[in-house]
Amino acid sequence: MEDVDRSGFDTAGRGGRSLEDGPPIDRIESVFAVYEIQREDDRLVYYGDPLAHPERVMNELWPAFRERGYDADLELRRGEYALVAEPTDVGIDGIPWTNIVLLLLTIGSTLFAGAMWYQIDPFADPTAIWHAWPFTAAILGVLGVHEMGHYVMSRYHQVDASLPYFIPLPTLIGTMGAVIKMKGRMPDRKALFDIGVAGPLAGFVATVVVTVIGLHLPPVTVPETVLQDPNAITIRLGYPPLLELLAAGFDQPLYRDDPTRGVNPVVIGAWVGMFVTFLNLIPVGQLDGGHILRAMTGDLQETVAAIVPGVLFALAGFLYYVQDYGLNTVFVWILWGLLTTLFASMGPATPIRDESLGRGRFVLGIVTFGIGLLCFMPVPVEIVT
Repeated sequence: MEDVDRSGFDTAGRGGRSLEDGPPIDRIESVFAVYEIQREDDRLVYYGDPLAHPERVMNELWPAFRERGYDADLELRRGEYALVAEPTDVGIDGIPWTNIVLLLLTIGSTLFAGAMWYQIDPFADPTAIWHAWPFTAAILGVLGVHEMGHYVMSRYHQVDASLPYFIPLPTLIGTMGAVIKMKGRMPDRKALFDIGVAGPLAGFVATVVVTVIGLHLPPVTVPETVLQDPNAITIRLGYPPLLELLAAGFDQPLYRDDPTRGVNPVVIGAWVGMFVTFLNLIPVGQLDGGHILRAMTGDLQETVAAIVPGVLFALAGFLYYVQDYGLNTVFVWILWGLLTTLFASMGPATPIRDESLGRGRFVLGIVTFGIGLLCFMPVPVEIVT
């Protein structure tokens, strides 16, 4: 760390960055009286006193730093205000090994899970799991397109974002989904809305395509040994309205009442896309739905977010006490009630420029939440012993 007299800038910054790369000091001092400047690697740190409310200071100065290629934030360090400017980089720096390793692990875990849906025993013949590649392609396709929607729109609005991180997990579908990591502040409501809505809309298109393909593929036949096994466990998936509509529209069966056959596992991959779309559009915190509703309604989003966990807990209670479903069936909503409580407590993303959206985006937001409702199913998975 290097101290620099604010009256004379040191131009010998690392990586081509120097104090001269920041905004003019008189622009900063219009709302923030600087008494010391430091350089911490590539970051510029201005110590001083705000001449207005901290939120107004950031509203005034953030665009100036943004123009110079920095993302700025106002921090409190040991009782002193510090304006910290960090270089933004919306490109990919080197080979993303973490993303690649997680992707390979998720391919393995989804192949293993897919083998079960194809009635293949991966323990008896581990090499046979490769026959489940259509299931893996379907899941990774819908999840990847969803996250790349966020990534592309983040790049468009010059918000620093990582490539997707896939999450391998030994579950019925072999994964917990995928996420991207965003750093820095949202410039305005339009960027917040666009980034939030791009994932669900891109994922929706991919899900519809995968569903139509899967519905036209041959069903899976359940072996007689499994049908006759008194200890066999039956897994029933709830079908959301979107899947029902597509099946009816293309006149394809879903084999709901046929214990000897099941839909092609590619349809299961599309089902995952629908369920993920609904979960992401829950309007709390920094989920996609939270971003979209915050951009549409401002601070009202936090009021809605406070209600959501109670709704999910009530749904779990209704299914358990009134509909007589087992705990393993309703646990998904108990879990998401807890998660949304956590997400809501963390709060939504707050854009720098908090002006209202235009009518077109507002209507698109309503349509997107409508898509989420088409992907909702009160009982996603029921395990019958």
